[in-house]
Amino acid sequence: MTQTAFINPSLLSWSRQRAGLSEAQVAKRLTVKTQRVTEWEVGTSLPTFNQAQKWAAITHVPFGFLFLQAPPQEHLPLPDLRTLGGVLPDKPSLNLMDTVKDVLRKQDWYLEYLQDHERAPLSFVGSFDCRSSIKDVVADIRRVLGVADASVRMSHDDYLRALVNDAEDAGILVMRSGVALGNTRRKLDVGEFRGFAISHVMAPIVFINSADAPSARLFTLMHELAHIWIGSTGVSDGGNQSARQEETFCNAVAGEFLAPGSAFSVYWDGDLYWEENLAPLAEYFHVSALVIARRARDLGYISSDQYGAYYRRILQAYRDKDGSGGDYYRTAATRNSARLSKAVLAEAQSGRVLLREAGKLLGIQPAKLKTYGMKLSA
Repeated sequence: MTQTAFINPSLLSWSRQRAGLSEAQVAKRLTVKTQRVTEWEVGTSLPTFNQAQKWAAITHVPFGFLFLQAPPQEHLPLPDLRTLGGVLPDKPSLNLMDTVKDVLRKQDWYLEYLQDHERAPLSFVGSFDCRSSIKDVVADIRRVLGVADASVRMSHDDYLRALVNDAEDAGILVMRSGVALGNTRRKLDVGEFRGFAISHVMAPIVFINSADAPSARLFTLMHELAHIWIGSTGVSDGGNQSARQEETFCNAVAGEFLAPGSAFSVYWDGDLYWEENLAPLAEYFHVSALVIARRARDLGYISSDQYGAYYRRILQAYRDKDGSGGDYYRTAATRNSARLSKAVLAEAQSGRVLLREAGKLLGIQPAKLKTYGMKLSA
């Protein structure tokens, strides 16, 4: 006999809308008619216990939530730095909230690890503020990361990888993902956010939304690192319209780090059509053409409309590109931070952390942890 689940119908509607799903989408995944979903939500009929469990899995809520009298109060656990003109943005998506919560969970574990190993605070975190000289902040980031003013020429992809490695060597956890909780069905929306920073003197974290075009991620990395240097925590979109002082300041730091204004003005040729400047300057600064376009916008060489149209073209081309899921272990390393991964694996190897706990923290099957560790060490 099939057991009926005496859930709260209003919680069904809340959980579905919270997950951004239509009645038809839920019905398809439950293999029932849309009318049946409507009946459940208005309370004229009830799902079976098994159907209710599947509903909870589809909408990404704990099963017990469906029996509450009212939806729980939820909020983004980090400050929202995307505010424009004092107007709060729409409610953060479930994918963003779950991503932030997952990162904070990993940070909590890492903080305990650092305390157990008596690690010292990082002196550069919060060492400047928004009133500081932009050039002084850039110089200090270069010092800490070990990056000279004239770095060895490399592609912008290699430059990004090198800077991520330098940041992790300095003690910053850098995490990159285009999906929430490793679930490829739950793509992060670059229109909502491009990254966030968690400024902490022991365990600072930078998260980059890799659903963005690859050529845009380098700027996001530097923007979020600037947040660490001024001790500012929050979710940002890296846009140029933010009313928040720290967002404007971090954009300026990122731009000056990647393409110093004094050199940029020397090499920008005003006699050329603006897009013809992008490739040669991108090669000179070993960044992407998109970063050069953004810098040109910030320095007044092109308009915001010109840059916006160019960015949308680049992003659409990236989205239209066919691509595989990539290497499983490389994806895990970028999603979790290589530095965090090595710490978790070391604790698991010593027996201080159970394999299943290590696997749960990193989102990796316990049987694959040994191979993951070998890949990280290679």
